[in-house]
This record gives sequence, C-alpha cells and structure tokens, in this order.
Amino acid sequence: MPFKTIPGGVRASIVQRVPRFPAVAVVVALSLSLQGCTLRGAPSYEIFGAYFPLWLLSAIAGFVGALIAHRIFVSTGWAQIVPFQLSVCLAIGLTVAVLFWLSGTGQLL
Repeated sequence: MPFKTIPGGVRASIVQRVPRFPAVAVVVALSLSLQGCTLRGAPSYEIFGAYFPLWLLSAIAGFVGALIAHRIFVSTGWAQIVPFQLSVCLAIGLTVAVLFWLSGTGQLL
C-alpha cells in the first residue's frame, strides 16, 4: 500500500502537513502592504444623510458613462461601424470613472 494511514483520518493528516508559520508570515507581509488610506480617512460624501465612499460614486459614474456611450453609438449608427463595441464602451466608462475619481479627490486640477 503506497499511502500510510494516519490515526485521526484525513483531516488529521492535512493538519499535520500544513506548516503554520510561513502562512502567518505571508498574511502579515501582505496586510502590511495594504495601507492605502491616509490618516484623514477615505474620501466620502454625504448624500441624503448617508455617507457614500468616492469609489462607489466613481463606479456608478463610470457605468452611466458607458451606458450613455452605448446609447450614442446605437442612435448615431456607429454601432455598425465600431468593432469591439463592448471594449470601447468599457474603456469610455473606465475613463469617466477615473476622471470622476480624480476630480472628487482634488487631484485633477
């Protein structure tokens, strides 16, 4: 028989094989590199009494920008001419979202 049976079954064999220290070291190293927000906090805006983070508003603005670009392509007939229309509308939406983010954080001008 090529495999040895370990008392306690399969779960005990998995627990015995997994080293704990390297996994903890990797998690700590990755979490230290995720310090993206400054001390003043993430930018957020109050809308109707609730605070919305700027990244969420930027995503919504990008989605609306892509939707408007698609509607313009369809209404003008460019949808028949422009290849890879999904990629083009996605790029337009991403551009709108980034410009919205930069203007919201004050880094645009």
